[in-house]
Amino acid sequence: MAENTEKHTHVMEDGTVVEHSHSHGHTHTHQNTRAVLNRLSRAIGHLESIKRMVESGRDCSEVLVQLSAVKSAINNTGKVILQDHIEHCIVDAVQCGDMEALEELNKAIDRFM
Repeated sequence: MAENTEKHTHVMEDGTVVEHSHSHGHTHTHQNTRAVLNRLSRAIGHLESIKRMVESGRDCSEVLVQLSAVKSAINNTGKVILQDHIEHCIVDAVQCGDMEALEELNKAIDRFM
């Protein structure tokens, strides 16, 4: 397996920029990529419609209900990504003795939850 080094930059909710890299011997290909992309596209569309609701002065209660639906969709999408990551990346990492990948998974779970 070829060694992969990927640099990632994340912007946290408070605006803090976190940059880190992954070095491991596998690629990030997942069986649910298309499903995740579809879920994200639907959530983006839903969020855009909520923005229009706010712009048109819709009732706050209606907006909150719709925001809750988007939040749930995002959380469920995260669960699909996490499951894929564990089943593929983490299994590969454990087989290769990559303990850093497990540490990164724990950090990602803490941030996600």
